Amino acid sequence: MMALTNPSAAVMAGLVPAIHALLYGRQKHVDARDKPGHDGVKLRRPLRSSSTRLLMALPAAATSFFFSSAPALADLKLCNRMSYVVEAAIGIDDKAATATRGWFRIDPAACRVVVQGTLAADRILLNARALGVYGASPIPQNGRDTLCVAASDFVIAAARQCRTGQTPAPFTQITPTKTDDGNLVAYLAEDSEYDDEQARLAGIQRLLVIAGYDAAPIDGVDGPKTQSALAAFLRNRGLAPDIVSSPNFFTIMIDAVQSPSTSGLTWCNDTPHKVMAAVATDDGKAVISRGWYRIDPGKCLHPDVTGQPKQIFSFAEAVDAENRTVKYKDRPLNWGGTKELCTRENKFETNEQGECGSRGFAATGFAPVDMSSGGKTLRFAMP
Repeated sequence: MMALTNPSAAVMAGLVPAIHALLYGRQKHVDARDKPGHDGVKLRRPLRSSSTRLLMALPAAATSFFFSSAPALADLKLCNRMSYVVEAAIGIDDKAATATRGWFRIDPAACRVVVQGTLAADRILLNARALGVYGASPIPQNGRDTLCVAASDFVIAAARQCRTGQTPAPFTQITPTKTDDGNLVAYLAEDSEYDDEQARLAGIQRLLVIAGYDAAPIDGVDGPKTQSALAAFLRNRGLAPDIVSSPNFFTIMIDAVQSPSTSGLTWCNDTPHKVMAAVATDDGKAVISRGWYRIDPGKCLHPDVTGQPKQIFSFAEAVDAENRTVKYKDRPLNWGGTKELCTRENKFETNEQGECGSRGFAATGFAPVDMSSGGKTLRFAMP
């Protein structure tokens, strides 16, 4: 979260008090994150009424938020009961002015104060995204308000008119629940309704799978399979078992996932640009292409390739802050080959590779990846 050292330079004169509180209320950097298989009997989950949680839509989840009717009178806290590390942006809409602020990182089973102090606003709005390590964000945004955000930490005073370096994003109105301590809380949750313990374990399982360890299914249920995968991860990375209880364990896992691996496919971005990549697998019966995965400059990423495909294909391209293809010497800066497979501009997965154009897809040239040694790292570099 960006600390404001000169508030008067960040906000136009005349903004309402609610937006003033969002932009530079007391800077209480509360980050209560606990930095980070289908075994046994499922744990009993405590019952929660719909008024005490916020349901964030996922592909298999319900498509709306649940709200309470409590007014915004105290610190606003977001709690993450999803199996993803997320980044959240908050919007405050009051009378004729709207401001946004983000990104607040929240690990699974963690909470974070995003606005501190008395907050009187007409509406509170939310946008959330998963970290790039998970590929294209699995969190669809169904909000009706379009407000401005930026790629990294930001504060935007007039958030309905995007300027250079800002992009429009959908925000959803929320009405958080007032807790016994007088604060306000909204929960980000999947339809599996994890409690905190299950969300944290499911988050670990998901990163283990991305790193190439068999901890599936991702269900928040502990057992020998999950423990074996976790032990192998710790052993291979030279980490002590007690690191799992460390407050920054999710950061450790993400750093590991974003480094080259001796097994599976790894993409590494050696360019100064953001790279979006797609992968395709051929199991002998069908070819499935899937994307997009975001790889930030200087980072690596393991696409979630499951099973034992007979062949793997890869395509990647560099994009700018507005997700436009970067050109080098008047040619698109990309890394692919001659195998034409179907892709789409937004997140996609398809097992049909014929007549791409007639189905709203584009025929894109993928390159085969030699996986004969068990692992392959593809490095994307400037020509």
